[in-house]
Amino acid sequence: MSTIDEVAAATAPAAAPQKLTGRLRLVLVVLLVAQFMLAVDFSILNVALPVIGRGLGFSLANLQWIATAFALSAAGFTLLFGRIADLVGRRRLFLAGLAVLGLSSLVGGLAVNPEMLLIARVAQGLATAAVTPAGLSLLTSSFPEGPLRDKALGLNGALMSAGFTTGAVLGGILTDLLSWRWAFFINVPVALAVLIIAPRVLGESRGERARLDVPGALTVTLGLLALVFGLTMAGEHGFGDARALTGLLAGVVLLVAFYFVEKRSPQPLVPVRVLHRRTVIWGNVAGLIAFVTETSLVFLMTLYLQKVLGFSPLAAGLSFAVLGLGTVIGGVTAARVIGRIGTTPALVTGGIVQAVATAALLGLGDDRSWMWLLLLATFVGGVGNMLVIVGFMVTATSGLPDEDQGMATGVATMTQQIGITMGTPIMSAIATAGIGASATAAAILDGVGTAVLVNAVIVAVGAVLAGVFLRKRATV
Repeated sequence: MSTIDEVAAATAPAAAPQKLTGRLRLVLVVLLVAQFMLAVDFSILNVALPVIGRGLGFSLANLQWIATAFALSAAGFTLLFGRIADLVGRRRLFLAGLAVLGLSSLVGGLAVNPEMLLIARVAQGLATAAVTPAGLSLLTSSFPEGPLRDKALGLNGALMSAGFTTGAVLGGILTDLLSWRWAFFINVPVALAVLIIAPRVLGESRGERARLDVPGALTVTLGLLALVFGLTMAGEHGFGDARALTGLLAGVVLLVAFYFVEKRSPQPLVPVRVLHRRTVIWGNVAGLIAFVTETSLVFLMTLYLQKVLGFSPLAAGLSFAVLGLGTVIGGVTAARVIGRIGTTPALVTGGIVQAVATAALLGLGDDRSWMWLLLLATFVGGVGNMLVIVGFMVTATSGLPDEDQGMATGVATMTQQIGITMGTPIMSAIATAGIGASATAAAILDGVGTAVLVNAVIVAVGAVLAGVFLRKRATV
């Protein structure tokens, strides 16, 4: 039997496996390794930015573009590549994206000037935009709906969230012990290993043959680029900044235009009928809130640890190891929780747990005796956050035909990328407004507290909305 036949047999409802076979385990490992590597890339350079700036001659004002160049391309092109994966083949795009990621990481590690590094970061972002939805589509098409897919999505979500935390720790270790260049080089052998193994275990998977919706692709890509740019400028300069307002306004206008373009398109990038599905809408809303709040909480706690308690960047990064442990535990147990109480109850429960744990951080004080509270609250919040993320992935990608899986996972991945990108600018602006002109430790603690309160309220509202609008979907 060929690899493609095996995939077809594995995904057929009548022959759906009840437990992981040896081959499915290998498929899962290959896809999870790739997704973990991509998640690490989102944060691995954060600690190293000042060192990179000094080494390559970045001005202080332009240093943020090392992160922004990656975020813009990763978030802006995700939905487009999700649809391209449906048309040209998900495995083909997955492998092509990994090859670009490995090559661009090598170029980034060898960069000798700012221009070379920024080109590499844009290419890394484009590779992420291609590999993430293609890999997630391969995951959902390789595992049938039900416990096996829930388990696979749980592990995927756990490793992606753990990867975001691991990136901050790994970046600090590599920069301190070796060089910031190893934050790029580390991708090369991993990408190469996956490229060697993946073709042997992954079958091709694609949706229906159709022409690419060019007007839809242009409006959604430009809209997302403008939105991410506006949020980035808001985080740097406040929401009153002209560039921030212009970017946000342009993004909203273009995304509204995208909706109407899709309504009239004979072969839309995202069929409006799918966008009208309650599970797609509210599943993605819950996912957006989960990523916005948890990734930005890492930023807020980093600010607290470094500016209030005086931790070094590496020590602050290591403090989030318990958060990473919480996300792994949450991801591993999510499938079991969903199987026992249902998708929506698990999602709502996770949101409530995350909201309570986040609100507990309001009790942090200005000395290191409060570290126990930070460690406990971030661990518990990580478990709750992962229940929401897995619940969101299951909700947003279930009940759809195979030809729509690339599109659905593209939307879900776009939600994830936008959430990761927009959370920090939003909370940074709130914290900055609370700190005011005084940059004393007490003022910073007050500003962080204000942002933490907003963060907790957003999570609680998301849990309520999910419970109300997804209440009829009690089980998968």
